[in-house]
Amino acid sequence: MNKDIESMNMDETIGRINELAHKQKGEGLNEDEKEEQRLLRQKYIAAIKGNLKAQLDNIRIVDENGNVTKLKKK
Repeated sequence: MNKDIESMNMDETIGRINELAHKQKGEGLNEDEKEEQRLLRQKYIAAIKGNLKAQLDNIRIVDENGNVTKLKKK
C-alpha cells in the first residue's frame, strides 16, 4: 500500500482522501482504509508544508533604498 501512495500525484491523493472521507461518513472504514487515510493525510500535509516553506524561502525584503535582503529565520 505504501508504494501505491508514494506513486500517486497530488490530484490522485486528494481524490482518494475525499473518497475515504465520504465512505467514513457513510458506512465507515476498515482498519486498512483507516491506515491508508492516515498515510494519505500525512503525505498531503507534508506537501502543503513543503510548498509553504518554499514560498517563505523566496521572500525578499526591499528597503526604501532598494536594497534586497532575504527573509531570515527567527
